[in-house]
Amino acid sequence: MAEEIEKSVPAEEPSLMEKISEKIHHHDSSSSSESEYEKPDSPSAVKAKIYRMFGREKPVHKVLGGGKPADVFLWRDKKLSAAVLGVATAIWVLFELVEYHLLSLLCHISILALGGLFLWSNAHTFINKTPPQIPEVHVPEDAFLVIASSLRNELNQAFVILRSIALGRDLKKFLMVVVGLWIISVVGNWCNFLTLVYICFVILHTVPMLYEKHEDKVDPLAEKAMKELQKQYVVFDEKVLSKIPVASLKAKAKLG
Repeated sequence: MAEEIEKSVPAEEPSLMEKISEKIHHHDSSSSSESEYEKPDSPSAVKAKIYRMFGREKPVHKVLGGGKPADVFLWRDKKLSAAVLGVATAIWVLFELVEYHLLSLLCHISILALGGLFLWSNAHTFINKTPPQIPEVHVPEDAFLVIASSLRNELNQAFVILRSIALGRDLKKFLMVVVGLWIISVVGNWCNFLTLVYICFVILHTVPMLYEKHEDKVDPLAEKAMKELQKQYVVFDEKVLSKIPVASLKAKAKLG
């Protein structure tokens, strides 16, 4: 009988305070879930603000062109990189220290190669060995056309920049080119062309590899240096460049 009475009595509705607490709990859980959903975006936003040298957005391997040349410069294939650097060092030692001449070296290598192949081709019947298999060499035309086209585009772009500088349209580029040429002339007095090429080759084989390993430490220092250079340039612009009558020079160039 008591059980029937309990069944007949309707369940009590939740009070007002219970409803309010339930809504607050639901709001807190939804806001926490939204914040958890937004959390994965924060690392990418922080990563996007990281400064990279020269404003690059790609890895160093991609900046160097990718493929085998980038692998050689970054020492991805240590044997190949060491072999390339060793050959370059041997060539520099022959020409610079031993004072060997390029024409003499090419002639001597050709004499040795042709003499060895000639003797082998004629003496293979006496020494019971197969004759040398010398492949036919054909220079592909497409490769030369691509290289020539790329070189032509780079030269045309350089001529456009030099023309704009000569017409007085960009004072900043003019100063950069003058300083760059002056630095090259100073370095040219210290060493000859071959030594300069060898130094650049060694730098290409060491600096990118070291930078890739320590870029997280180098980039903040480079950012500070760039900010300081920008400050110094602003001061130089206010004190020197702004006083140069560039506008009159541009007007004369247009009239000419």
